[in-house]
Amino acid sequence: MNITIITVGKIKEKFYREAIGEYSKRLQRYCKLVIEEVADEKTPDEASQGEILEIKRKEGERILKKIPKGAYVFTLEIQGKEEGSVEFANKMMDLSNKGNSHFVFIIGGSLGLHSNVSAMANEKISFSKMTFPHQLMRVILLEQVYRAFRILNHEPYHK
Repeated sequence: MNITIITVGKIKEKFYREAIGEYSKRLQRYCKLVIEEVADEKTPDEASQGEILEIKRKEGERILKKIPKGAYVFTLEIQGKEEGSVEFANKMMDLSNKGNSHFVFIIGGSLGLHSNVSAMANEKISFSKMTFPHQLMRVILLEQVYRAFRILNHEPYHK
């Protein structure tokens, strides 16, 4: 199985990089993981709605160029569907059984995703109604993907 995470911006904090590295290493036995980072746009203080939309559009164009053809695309959005870890794992299994071998997860920048990116998703998912920094969201996503593989392989994992 192939997992691609497309995300806006680079991880600057060492503790996030270490956590991402750890989960990436753990996932090696279950899938081929690729993390694609696209450049983020600088947001001016007190940006207008027009400036915000333009920033999201530019970041969205970069994201869309990275999506592999034929992949099943999940966008991470506050308005997305919330599921538990077991349901998420079962969804991955069900989609895989239907012939999907490449899953793409998209994490937007600090302003969120442009509507063009959101519109092309196969599914919109949310891990919470709360807002998280997009750097932390990458760690949370990797942990949940790892947890899903552990569940699907009937391997123990902290509940």
